[in-house]
Amino acid sequence: MPADTQTDENQEAQILEAIDMIRPALQSDGGDIVYNGIDADGVVHVTLVGACGSCAVSTMTLKAGVERIIMDRVPGVTEVVAD
Repeated sequence: MPADTQTDENQEAQILEAIDMIRPALQSDGGDIVYNGIDADGVVHVTLVGACGSCAVSTMTLKAGVERIIMDRVPGVTEVVAD
């Protein structure tokens, strides 16, 4: 297996682990988060669903919560955006 593929898989596993840590808080408010992937620039793409998808403060949740936690835990992530 090429090193890049192994690094990508490790990074994706770390992202999924970070999302699993965040998920209970979102679910307690009636929402959830779906991981859509990471692009070549290190941008993680997610979808906020349920109450989080229509919440007026979902952008703050995404940037101040989700993005901060993922970027702290996963090297190479540059941003988290909601698709």
